[in-house]
Amino acid sequence: MLTVMSETPGSNLLHSWIARAAARSPQKPWVIAVDDGRIVDYARLRDFGGRFAVWLRRRGIGPNDRVALLADNSIEQLLCYFGVMAAGATVCTVHVEMNRNQLPGILDRLKPKLILHQDGLRLEEALASADAPRLRIGRHDAPGAATLFGELARCAPGEPETAARPDDDAVILFTSGTSAKPKGVVLNFREFLSNIDPLAAGFGITADDRLYDFRPFSWASAQLLGALAPVNRGATLVLAEKFSVSRFFDHLRDHGVTVATGNPTTLNILLNSEIKFERDTLPKLRFVTSSSAPLLLDEWKRFERIFGIRVAQGYGASEANWIAAIPGEERRLGTVGRPFAYHDVAVVDDEGRHLPAGDIGYVEIGGWPDHPFRYLAEDGEIRVHARGRIRTGDIGCLDADGFLMLTGREKELIIRGGAKISPLEIDACLMQCAEVIEAATVGVPDAIYGEDVVSYVVGRPGAALDTAALLQHCAARLPAFKAPKQIVLASALPKTERGKLDRKALVERWKKQYASPLEGKAGERSEPGGGSSSLLTPLPFPPNQGGREE
Repeated sequence: MLTVMSETPGSNLLHSWIARAAARSPQKPWVIAVDDGRIVDYARLRDFGGRFAVWLRRRGIGPNDRVALLADNSIEQLLCYFGVMAAGATVCTVHVEMNRNQLPGILDRLKPKLILHQDGLRLEEALASADAPRLRIGRHDAPGAATLFGELARCAPGEPETAARPDDDAVILFTSGTSAKPKGVVLNFREFLSNIDPLAAGFGITADDRLYDFRPFSWASAQLLGALAPVNRGATLVLAEKFSVSRFFDHLRDHGVTVATGNPTTLNILLNSEIKFERDTLPKLRFVTSSSAPLLLDEWKRFERIFGIRVAQGYGASEANWIAAIPGEERRLGTVGRPFAYHDVAVVDDEGRHLPAGDIGYVEIGGWPDHPFRYLAEDGEIRVHARGRIRTGDIGCLDADGFLMLTGREKELIIRGGAKISPLEIDACLMQCAEVIEAATVGVPDAIYGEDVVSYVVGRPGAALDTAALLQHCAARLPAFKAPKQIVLASALPKTERGKLDRKALVERWKKQYASPLEGKAGERSEPGGGSSSLLTPLPFPPNQGGREE
């Protein structure tokens, strides 16, 4: 049944969350910075929000005026984030290191009214061609001359003169990019802030929680769950500058963390580290989240078995914010939780027809009729790439209880002889082998079938993997047309700047190493430092006559 959320306030909604939390518990920590021990309480957050409102008004910055924020994780970065948005302006967040070579172009597209930047990021070259005025951020607790916080110290707190409306722009987010231009996603106050109540409820966040987050707050997932959800609930954020495998559990213990964020990459790093850990040292920890990429079921089970910590997998997209979540206490293995009602999530076929529970198709969302999904084009103009409903690019199914299971990405499907194959299923099969710590399956060119299936695997340190045995393992557990025809040993798998598996890079690696399509000659070629085996398996139906979509 379609659930459409009513119009919500604009920037005054965020302003009210801050005021409510400060009124209830003014001395309660809003954020604790684990790297330097600094703490800011809710009363101080409210105070800075008032100073930002006055300061931005004096500079003539209001609704839909863009403020570029170039900073790494810090209390100051978050104070700027909340101050700009609560005052009704548009905060534009960019991950500096991931987009360093793209910064001049990004700023040219944004045309911000102001650039706020952190010291020590080596931005001189990137900012040299920027037309907008720029200001060093400085420190909130040691406000220096010619810094933002130095100027804020001279402002008395006040109220925003003009609140942003629901359809005014709240944030512009940039995806990471090195060779390709990063995409700028434009979100208004309604679509951005309307995500927070369902998200906090979805993960079961309350005022009693302490949420630990190390992910870059230039990303939507961290902004929504790590920054906005705690303020919405009056909870405490425990902030780390970056992920540290050696200090992860110490941070959770020392600060009484109840919910820790994570992703498949960091969970895998913890699993394959030699860190010593006792579950009873974290009596307050409820669960750890995982998002940004699919968490393979065997890794999920292994993490929970080894550490005794439940994993709550969630799901989202930059264009739509968080889409599904579930508290760790209620998590269902293999799923990303229940989709939020207002997104009106459906699984559809090629023609857009809704599929019944259990059938695999394309994940589609759209809770607001005629809602524009917008992006910032390369020429700096805002354009609409979909209205009303949009496919997320993911493939999956809903079960009978409404839990969403993702089986792959549309663009990563392998099409072999007309049959569509999700690489995640094959990855999961390989991860059942105890000596395999990473696996990635791709489709490579094949003269007969169009594409054939190749898997790359990384072995546990010191393990001697037998690629022929791995091929037989898959052949015994998968339909013949899905089983990999070649397995290549690798020392590491390529990742994007966000830590996601880069399957496209693996395909290019395969093309460079193997000049022609697979010929089925076992062990004929190998990756430097690794090995390779191939296995001929006939297709169970004639090429190009299709097959059931998997």
